[in-house]
Amino acid sequence: MFVKELHCPKCRAVHAADQIIQTCTCGAPLLAVYDSEKIAARIRKEDLTSRPHTLWRYRELLPVRDAANIISLSEGMTPLIPLEKLGRELGLADLRLKDESPQTTGTFKARGASVGVSRARELGVHTLAMPTNGNAGGAWAAYCARAGIRAVLVMSKNAPAMNRMEIGMLGASLFLVDGVITDAGAVVNRAIAEHGWLNAATFKEPWRIEGKKTLGFELAEQFGWDVPDAVLVPCGGGLGIIGIYKGLRELQKIGWIGSRLPRLIAVQSTGCAPMVRAFQEARPDVEFWENAKTCAFGITAPRPVGAFLTLEAIRKTDGYAVAVDDTAILRAQKELAAREGCYICPEGAATVAALPQLRRDGVIGPRDRVVLLNTGTGLKYPETADYTAREVALDASIA
Repeated sequence: MFVKELHCPKCRAVHAADQIIQTCTCGAPLLAVYDSEKIAARIRKEDLTSRPHTLWRYRELLPVRDAANIISLSEGMTPLIPLEKLGRELGLADLRLKDESPQTTGTFKARGASVGVSRARELGVHTLAMPTNGNAGGAWAAYCARAGIRAVLVMSKNAPAMNRMEIGMLGASLFLVDGVITDAGAVVNRAIAEHGWLNAATFKEPWRIEGKKTLGFELAEQFGWDVPDAVLVPCGGGLGIIGIYKGLRELQKIGWIGSRLPRLIAVQSTGCAPMVRAFQEARPDVEFWENAKTCAFGITAPRPVGAFLTLEAIRKTDGYAVAVDDTAILRAQKELAAREGCYICPEGAATVAALPQLRRDGVIGPRDRVVLLNTGTGLKYPETADYTAREVALDASIA
């Protein structure tokens, strides 16, 4: 509604917002810029109390100009759940889970899909294409179905069966490749060059991040506009961290939160950790991660396009980046489900697995208010489930 223009964070070029556009002419991702003064004059924090509990409650800070173009499936305003048992074990007084599993299609990808598809509809897009690890594809397929936009999705044949089934059932055109997401991206790029479709891949259009930034809005609102001290985010492409950072910076500009920001902590798997390696080596961007493989399939991104923005957000918030192995991830997933009643996805479980190391290293202190971002439901990953069930006779006595 109050979006002014699109800025390139690399070459500083400015582009008009009301056009179908992919990236800057220099190849870098584009970021939407808003008229903060007009927004501050138009809406107060108190106005939110009477609004629907979806991400569209922040509509003045989102890019869709005409509400008739909004495609919504009641996404956003997910719960912030206290993890008291885990917190006590780790010596943390305030540990909470931002649980995205209630989202449409079961993951936080619904945020980017809702805003991205809504804006695509407003700009007259008829077909879009993207590579996917699975969850984003499912979300975009759902919102495209509702919007009447054709979705062409390419993913690894090794992606979780649940993701493949979901995308297929939601009516998208699904293609499988023998490779990882970068290979799927190459197939998408050739098709886009041939057919002229919109490339909706991460960082290839400017609107998905606008949905992701609502995580920052919600965290600020749920903490009473006094933001937490640290947020642990599963990190593949890095859009979650960039989105949270962008959202909080925009709240600062309209005067809704103070100057302090939470430390943003990226968590990756040791099987694919280009962001962690770049952070540790103090480099501004990542290098390709060879032979990427992890049970947390959604964070398998060997060389994310916008990694330089993720690393910038981590460093500007005095954040951190850490990698944990798959054994620790699966153990954390199982233990959190059994102890706290939260059956989270492996990507979210990576943040749980990282906590003990972060406490030992002093990255997180006992008085810090800490949020773990769970990006989706564990139900979408039946292949990672480790449980015991015994078959008994109908007249058996059990104890």
